[in-house]
Amino acid sequence: MKFLLDTNAWIWFVDSPEKLPKKVREIGRDGANYPLGLSAISVWELARKVSLGKLKLSEPLSQWVNRAASLPFIEIVPLTPEIAIESNQLPGDFHKDPADQIITATTRLRRVTLLTADQRLLNYPHVKTLWK
Repeated sequence: MKFLLDTNAWIWFVDSPEKLPKKVREIGRDGANYPLGLSAISVWELARKVSLGKLKLSEPLSQWVNRAASLPFIEIVPLTPEIAIESNQLPGDFHKDPADQIITATTRLRRVTLLTADQRLLNYPHVKTLWK
């Protein structure tokens, strides 16, 4: 695994690849980059956004997640005790969003690049990111 998808990147890979920058689309097309990791917390974050009415999916939530999580180029990375601990000990000044903390900790422990459009994560100097 070389890359981890942020939650929005995962949604766009599945439903709106035209929203992805060209370089990110190319990463997704190149089988040498497979699997693309996805933190298990992204499934929770997606479900939370849907339940709060902040996100509408192309199909019911459980169907969308089953389809999107089982794509052959996606590997769900479970929340481990190490990730849980790291997410609470991130260096520097990190914001309080628990999903972002877990995604960032997963990226750091896996030593991969995070594909994200989130400017707060792009600006965080203690994790390797890519978007543009």
